[in-house]
Amino acid sequence: MKKWLVSLTAVSLLVLLAACGGGSSEESESGNNENETKEAGGSGETVDIIASNWEFDQEEYTVPAGEVTVNLSSKDGFHGIEIENTDIAIESEGSATATLEPGEYKIYCNIPCGAGHSDMVATLIVQ
Repeated sequence: MKKWLVSLTAVSLLVLLAACGGGSSEESESGNNENETKEAGGSGETVDIIASNWEFDQEEYTVPAGEVTVNLSSKDGFHGIEIENTDIAIESEGSATATLEPGEYKIYCNIPCGAGHSDMVATLIVQ
């Protein structure tokens, strides 16, 4: 009886750990993000933003004016971004494309991610 109980517990633990792995990598790489503004096209500039706990990988990102595709990935934690005065909003990881005029745009995390969430700000400079 004890061996059966130990075996059942071990199998249950393995199933639980496998379920905690989240979605498949194919799902996140396919670009199927509900918040995509537009699929990334072959022209335009690309900005890669990496979010980690309470910071982005850069304080400023610079691109020329026109069609800009923003790719978001998270190194640590669960993050999203919005870029003020644009149509770009990404929850979790994904991409969004918009046509941007010259100027400075505030990038901020749009998913409450902990104590340093309000400090998660960067600038997109469009020239």
